Amino acid sequence: MLSPNILDEAEASFKKTLDHMKSEFARLQIGRASPALVENILVEAYGGTQPLKSVAGITTPDPKTIQIQPWDRNLLSAIEKAIQTSDLYLPPVNDGVVIRINIPSLTEERRRELSKIVGKIAEEAKIGIRTMRQQMNARFKDMEKSGEISEDELKIAEKKLQEKVDHYNGQIDHLAKQKEEDIMKF
Repeated sequence: MLSPNILDEAEASFKKTLDHMKSEFARLQIGRASPALVENILVEAYGGTQPLKSVAGITTPDPKTIQIQPWDRNLLSAIEKAIQTSDLYLPPVNDGVVIRINIPSLTEERRRELSKIVGKIAEEAKIGIRTMRQQMNARFKDMEKSGEISEDELKIAEKKLQEKVDHYNGQIDHLAKQKEEDIMKF
């Protein structure tokens, strides 16, 4: 008898892949301010490195500005340095109280580049799902060889797994299309 735990394990992995893709999409700079652009930048603070969201409040007072207010003003220069050395490529403005990052409007060329990046992220997510499907199918086949499940149960398990794969691939396609539309709109 096939344990539903194996299918649940596969689905949990698919959800993690989808969540990772969503977080990668949130980090893309699409000409609109979002705390997700900076919240995971690592800042040297208190003898170690911590994500920016752990040491400061991050807000978006308008659609083109990210405002970062550290809970400890002594961290202003460390936060500024972390932003400058990040892959954000946007200059922070430190006024001694808060740090502001102005998000420029996107050029048509940059929009096309971002659309390609969205496609790449979506493809990486699909590869992750395919890899998990292959691993699960191998486990099913091992179970059949060892006599834990019958050939009919193997076929049923593979079919159920493929249904889940198709569902998550559909979600990936939908989210990628939505993100590309957002990029081209703003």
